Amino acid sequence: MATTKSKAGLLPVSPATVWRWVREGKFPKPFKLGESVTVWDAAAVEDFIAKRSGGTQ
Repeated sequence: MATTKSKAGLLPVSPATVWRWVREGKFPKPFKLGESVTVWDAAAVEDFIAKRSGGTQ
């Protein structure tokens, strides 16, 4: 999702920024698949990106 030093992500921001956006209600909330596995709904993330890039509203 986010970009780190070792891996490019979908978003050119740090993991800390993604989590801040979640807290601020600017980014979709993740959900737990297991005790140590947190994921985001891919369609919700794609919608977030599209809305901010002038794509589909």
